[in-house]
Amino acid sequence: MTSTGSVAASWLRPIPSGATPRLVRAGHVGYADRRLGELAQGRPPGVTGSQWSAAGRTRLDLVVCAADTGLPRFAVGLGAPAPDGAPARRADRLTDAVCAAVGLPLLRVESATLVGGEQVRRFVEYVLDARAYAEGTDPDGGDAVGFRDIVGRLPDGRRGPVNDLGALARVDAVDAYVAGRLADPIVRGLHVRWTDGPAEGWSWVEVRAGRCRVERVRLSCRGFSCGVDPGRLAEDLAAAALGERLRDLDADAASLVDRDELREQVRRLAARRDSFDGGFAFDHLCAD
Repeated sequence: MTSTGSVAASWLRPIPSGATPRLVRAGHVGYADRRLGELAQGRPPGVTGSQWSAAGRTRLDLVVCAADTGLPRFAVGLGAPAPDGAPARRADRLTDAVCAAVGLPLLRVESATLVGGEQVRRFVEYVLDARAYAEGTDPDGGDAVGFRDIVGRLPDGRRGPVNDLGALARVDAVDAYVAGRLADPIVRGLHVRWTDGPAEGWSWVEVRAGRCRVERVRLSCRGFSCGVDPGRLAEDLAAAALGERLRDLDADAASLVDRDELREQVRRLAARRDSFDGGFAFDHLCAD
């Protein structure tokens, strides 16, 4: 995993070996629902007492530690997005700052649909596998295929990227179309990376003629890399969230978005291309 460096050695402490892990994988163990204050040896420099008291009570969905030492390597939080200016948004920024001060990379996934439980565990398993793969390859030595681009047999028998988190959603969309539950079987999407900010992924499918189910995910992963582009990973997570919604399309009928309105939203996003790291690569979605 990403090294936490000397700051981590000074401020992070191991989780006791007697604790029961939620996950064991690739030389790591994961512990669910831990308080940030449990993970640090004390208040780090630059953090006030009130900030430390508030952030220390924050509960992290999963803390991933090195299996041999028990030292935290990174943490993951999944939750619904909060509007700008909301107390929850301010609390998130404080937690991010304290995690940075103690040397704990924090992966934050903001989604209205992916909200915890098994979804957290599956996501962590994915990033651990991706990181292990990246550490075992040498692009300069000719290893050109990234983890996300490995091709194999998909659940429906076809060949395609087996490490696409949205693969099952794409298969389910085809099945739903064949059963007459969707107007179009194609899961579409886009992604951007806000400069000095999170990656954002969108995914949608046309449920009724001219009416779409849309999922959006924001992924913050400053100080952490698993070898998969964050924007691409955010879009895959959005497709996975869409797959969750495909299980009960009738329950979401009121939240469908008009196709023309969705296109206008994409255009408004494209108009902010100067705010993106790497620009905007989806102008084809803006056309009528």
